Amino acid sequence: MSKKNAKNSGSGNTTIAQNKRARHDYTIEERIEAGVALQGWEVKALRAGRVSLTESYAVVLKGELFLIGAQIQPLISASTHVITDARRTRKLLLHKHEISRLIGKVERDGYTLIPLALYWKNGRVKLDLALAKGKQSHDKRQAEKDRDWAREKQRTMRAHNRPG
Repeated sequence: MSKKNAKNSGSGNTTIAQNKRARHDYTIEERIEAGVALQGWEVKALRAGRVSLTESYAVVLKGELFLIGAQIQPLISASTHVITDARRTRKLLLHKHEISRLIGKVERDGYTLIPLALYWKNGRVKLDLALAKGKQSHDKRQAEKDRDWAREKQRTMRAHNRPG
């Protein structure tokens, strides 16, 4: 293994997958880092980049957090004696006090737990979880107008500041 590959597979934070629709559909209030309980075949599939977070969310059941709807496609070379389920419910690993705080926010304040990204941290898989509220369609349109205005403003400033 070369030094470059050793750095990427070791302690570096490398992104496995991102949920790009989350920022469009939700207003993100807070971000939490959580561990994910995975099976061996899932880790191999993650290394190959065969994961999708687009329709996934986290839910609280019996005082524990679970990731629902995340799709990890098994590799063709997966063992034949292992029964694979691409959309199985996966347990999220957090401290008790963090879970109780999130339960309060979700149940009382109407927040939703949305996964933003899946990444490697010190050889372990971590999930970037967001405490978010859903956007209405008019909020999405306003955010798009603001982005367009900022882009147009940058273009105007660049054209104005050009020499000559």
